[in-house]
Amino acid sequence: MSEQAGPSHYGGANRHHKPKPFAPIDFEPFAGGPDPARVSEAAHLAAQALVRHGRDSDDPVITERLVKLTDEQGLEAIAEMWAESPARSLPGALWRLYALRAATVQDPERISVYFRAGKDTAQVSHVVAGAAEPPGAEEMRAMADAILSGAFDGEFDVALERSAAFCRVVALGQATLADGAEHGNEAHASKLTRNSHQLVKTAEDLEHAANAWRLGELD
Repeated sequence: MSEQAGPSHYGGANRHHKPKPFAPIDFEPFAGGPDPARVSEAAHLAAQALVRHGRDSDDPVITERLVKLTDEQGLEAIAEMWAESPARSLPGALWRLYALRAATVQDPERISVYFRAGKDTAQVSHVVAGAAEPPGAEEMRAMADAILSGAFDGEFDVALERSAAFCRVVALGQATLADGAEHGNEAHASKLTRNSHQLVKTAEDLEHAANAWRLGELD
């Protein structure tokens, strides 16, 4: 992934990639490489190596570098390697952790609006996600970093479950705001509803991956 050793190049060193659009605040699916079969084995090996490297080290500098790898190399590099991986696999789970962090870091104000709108109803998920109070933009950034950091210096399954809980709170917030906007801006309400459904699916995938990790079956 992009938090791996660096971007992988397929088709020769001279191949250039035009960045694909990414709507972080909407958490919309982000297309990766056009041929998932070509890179499946490499994606799994890269994911395994990255997690092993992070978890074998007790150096906080290495953990920070892993967490912020997309800040330096861009989300595109991870997407090209991992976005087409099965959701309930190690590379698929890592892709979701990194994409959700990128979404939050790029627009924490918007994410904090969604989170605040959902937190009182999704109280259990709110606690599991672990956002500081009040959950403003800086708290969203800090939580996103802490969740991804926990994948390397804590329990990997806990990091997945915290990310899933975060998705559920934001999804509920989006659904709540969609209800309020339905009559005034139907297009916006429909988009929020679609994004909410997508985030719930992401939460389910992350929860499944967490359980698979505990069973030693996430690869």
